[in-house]
Amino acid sequence: MQKKTMTLALGVAAALAASGAYADNAGPNDIRLGMYFVHYESEAGDISGPFTPAGLNVHLQNVETLYAAYVRTLSTHFVAELAFGYPPLTKTEGRGPAMLGSVPYNGQVISTARWVAPSLLFEYVFGNPGSRLRPFIGAGVNYTKFVARQSTTAGDAVAGGPTSISLPASVGPAATAGLSYELNDRWHVYASYSVARVNTKLTADTAGILRTTEIHFWPNTLVISAGYSF
Repeated sequence: MQKKTMTLALGVAAALAASGAYADNAGPNDIRLGMYFVHYESEAGDISGPFTPAGLNVHLQNVETLYAAYVRTLSTHFVAELAFGYPPLTKTEGRGPAMLGSVPYNGQVISTARWVAPSLLFEYVFGNPGSRLRPFIGAGVNYTKFVARQSTTAGDAVAGGPTSISLPASVGPAATAGLSYELNDRWHVYASYSVARVNTKLTADTAGILRTTEIHFWPNTLVISAGYSF
């Protein structure tokens, strides 16, 4: 699936680059800065492994973080966007029984991680270059790498001791839709809504006892930003 997604993205990139070759002027580059407001739509299998009660699950808390992007105009209607953000601290809560013996579980933050998640998007921009308001839609590929993975004190208590966390990187599709508004020749403001598909496998290692769950989530992201053209 990851190879097919990357192949599709590269094919789209080649097609759009070819279309830009016929434009009289490829247009300006943009640098954009703003905020990501991330809402997680997630699902996970119950945690499994030795000495693990049935019905243990997890939930991801929503986050906000800084957004930055470089945007290259390929032709009158096509642009390529490389978007990324400051790695936000994402907290994983336990879902299931209120207590595991004498240890609280449901609603407790059992682990944390930061993620680096650049997205390469190819977008179609409606309207003419002289229009102040221009809607756009796009699709591409997202890469998510998890860093600074940690089990919390509550997570260690649930697991029965100091625990290390593993979360492999993910490659998946991404899509976006939004609006741009021209303030003047150089400055624009943007609002967009994006979604990506992220798949990973959480593995918790407590003194050699491995507990795992598959996590699938769709970061639904509202982006508010300002851009400078050059």
